[in-house]
Amino acid sequence: MTRDEQILRPLAQAYAAAAAEPRNAQRRALHTASNDLRMLRPVVALDEIPWQQMDIDGSLTCLCEDDELRGLENWMRRELFKYKHFPADMILRPYVGVGKVVHSTGIGIVTKDRTIASGHATNIISHEYEDQLEDEASLDMIHLPVLTYDEPATRAAWTKIGGAVGDILPVRITGTSQCGVASWDDISRYRGVTPILIDLIDRPEYSHAIIEKITQCKESELAQREALGLLDNDALLLHCTPWLTEDLPKPTDGAVTRKHIWGRGTAQIFGSVSREMHEEFDLAYMKRTVGTCGLVYYGCCEPLHNKIDLVEKIPNLRKIGVTPWADIPMAAEIIGGRYVFSSKPNPAAVAVPVLNEDALRRELGEILGACKRSGVRGLDITLKDISTCCNRPENIFRWERIAMEMAENW
Repeated sequence: MTRDEQILRPLAQAYAAAAAEPRNAQRRALHTASNDLRMLRPVVALDEIPWQQMDIDGSLTCLCEDDELRGLENWMRRELFKYKHFPADMILRPYVGVGKVVHSTGIGIVTKDRTIASGHATNIISHEYEDQLEDEASLDMIHLPVLTYDEPATRAAWTKIGGAVGDILPVRITGTSQCGVASWDDISRYRGVTPILIDLIDRPEYSHAIIEKITQCKESELAQREALGLLDNDALLLHCTPWLTEDLPKPTDGAVTRKHIWGRGTAQIFGSVSREMHEEFDLAYMKRTVGTCGLVYYGCCEPLHNKIDLVEKIPNLRKIGVTPWADIPMAAEIIGGRYVFSSKPNPAAVAVPVLNEDALRRELGEILGACKRSGVRGLDITLKDISTCCNRPENIFRWERIAMEMAENW
């Protein structure tokens, strides 16, 4: 037995024992009920953790030398840490997933940026991007991506990980469980935000030409993933929120298609544009990508409380993201029992020397109260985008306990 295997096997045994606990099955039922609009109670989740500030006891320190095995070690250590200190309604899957290795030619644009600032003891970096799409001629560089499934590399990773822990935990090859499309987030990295916002007004035809090209690339990538057998409908997370549902059709012949997975769309910089622009330049194009999937989750950091009537034009819409900057009561009233209210409380609450518990209870109370009054039938509350906890992991631990107490008293 190698040294790396000696490190991994106790972790795998601890993970397997935790994954077998009954609460995982109970949480599966909870997640599914919320996404299927027959909520038992609100679901609470925490994700996008500032791990570099969390190692309070050395249990997050990785020791494996092999890169792939170190990746497995890192995943198990973090999952076990969360499960111990701030589990909320997380589920531990009963296997190790080995992602299919996929190569892409890309779409032809090379991002050029420079770092403006980086956070102390965080992985957050502020960028300034150089505009790669200044004029019509630059669109010629964009081409459809070509995807290739590297089955030998996938099998090699599966064999290595299986050899290390496969007798303790099943090892399963996994694919892509959602069609994620954030075209304007991508274009922001190709251009920078300012040129985009100016061109939406000054050069609307050119803005349409850009999003048309990018949408064609997204359509091509989804079609290739479908044709190459790269899609997967066995998942737990949908961009930090619950994935599980009974309302997606099950494959009848083993082939997973877009109709068996979620579509996930967002256009975060469009929080700064009008309703009309949001619909014309993003939502109309989303129908061709995420709108072809079995269910759709739309929204991230952009406030949508005054645009929900436009968002619901996307076919198969089921879940709507509600940012801290949205009008919570208005969003709850409009969403009602028709969609999942996917709430994102403000992560700044834990980025402080001392957690303000009264303020946190007011924030969560507004969300819970508004949703209850409006008859919301699907609600997940996810603390995410946590760039820092002010080097005080106990802030996150305490946030989880307060949120769980309030959700369980729903």
